[in-house]
Amino acid sequence: MEYVKSKIRDVQDFPKKGILFYDLTTAFKDPRALQTIGRDLADLYRGKGVTKVVGIESRGFIGGSILAFELGAGFVPARKPGKLPADTISCSFDKEYGKDVIELHRDAISPDDIVVIHDDVLATGGTMAAVYELVKSMNPKKIYINFIIELSALNGRAVMPTDAEVTSLLAY
Repeated sequence: MEYVKSKIRDVQDFPKKGILFYDLTTAFKDPRALQTIGRDLADLYRGKGVTKVVGIESRGFIGGSILAFELGAGFVPARKPGKLPADTISCSFDKEYGKDVIELHRDAISPDDIVVIHDDVLATGGTMAAVYELVKSMNPKKIYINFIIELSALNGRAVMPTDAEVTSLLAY
């Protein structure tokens, strides 16, 4: 993961002054870094019977799709309101920059599913906590939570559910 870390770009004052943004797009465009991320994500869940991976809009779609492919699982997008074409369920939540809403298709998860919810970065945890509540409301057998990067100083892990295993590939 040190190679991957070397490919992540630090962007000062984005999306607003005082924020240091860890830009994974520079790691995603590097073939070796992208393959390492995909392999290391999949290695966390091989043999656990994962049937669905929920990727959170938008960078969570990248790692989530790779993870689903590697595990032979289905992919489910968690999206902003109005982006999914069929009947949805939604959850509103607080983000570090204000309020937001996230949605899933109402029929995305079944009680037989074992689910990994994936996003690129754990900051304050609001988005993931909201998606977790949506997934949990569909009563799957098991839920795992995963990030590529965890920003430890923001203490997002504190809002993660205690009944789900939470993993990150890198911590800052």
